[in-house]
Amino acid sequence: MNIPDTVRAKARVYGAQRWLDELPSIVAGLAADWSLEIGRVHESATEALVVEATAAGGMPAVLKLLVPREGDHAVHEITVLRLTGGTGCVALLREDVSRGALLLERLGPSMYDLGLPIAARHEILCATAARVWRPAPGSGLPTGVHKGQWLVAFIERMWESLGRPGTRRTVDHALACAGRRIAAHRDADALLVHGDVHQWNALQSGDGFKLVDPDGLLAEPAYDLGILMREDPVELMAGDPYARARWLADRTGLDATAIWEWGVVERVSTGLLGRSIGMQPVADQMLDAAERIAAEHTAGP
Repeated sequence: MNIPDTVRAKARVYGAQRWLDELPSIVAGLAADWSLEIGRVHESATEALVVEATAAGGMPAVLKLLVPREGDHAVHEITVLRLTGGTGCVALLREDVSRGALLLERLGPSMYDLGLPIAARHEILCATAARVWRPAPGSGLPTGVHKGQWLVAFIERMWESLGRPGTRRTVDHALACAGRRIAAHRDADALLVHGDVHQWNALQSGDGFKLVDPDGLLAEPAYDLGILMREDPVELMAGDPYARARWLADRTGLDATAIWEWGVVERVSTGLLGRSIGMQPVADQMLDAAERIAAEHTAGP
């Protein structure tokens, strides 16, 4: 089976070599259990093995097998998809938590494949993410506090394991921003957020778009817009980097500082992860942007 290089690399980062070795038999077992005809592998996938499938009756679908990692990631994704029910996020058709498997509706090309310009992407992504945001008390999803603490530990660990790239000032800037977002969390105000809103995770659905690959958090919605702050780092730094945070805040009515600070944290964590799995040149672009921002723009928008 042709497993994309990025999926292989990410599985090794998470210590999931056994999962890689067993993937062909896992897919075969699911095909038999769910009466699926297995099609092509999606080469652009990064978080999971994603293959086209045809279900009984000829219904087009997608089989997704999540890379095993720390925590209940499969349960969290399934929870988000159940809560959204095909609104804002892809529809869930079947699941098998023990095998980290989801059968999903088949959507169209990603926003990345369609080549939409940044302004149009941000407009659509804000509107699509907002369809996900809703109260979800008792859902069992991790909170913004848990995510912030995880990101702090991840940044420290990855920075050391990669030989301390860049400056300590940049790491400290990211950790300080994470600390402020952790302190700002309020359970009573937290909403369901997707957790990874970007152009590769937005797929065409009819005349609109739906999000795939939700991480699933109970957090301030600004977290989702922080992801948009980490993306397109070259374009971000070509002008005033605060301008994007202010535009996202104006578009959604959210706090620009919260959006900015989550962006700082995500830019460093994703840049380090990207460097560890060979996701270039964007990983180095993110880290370069993080270095420049830590040196010149620490005050916030």
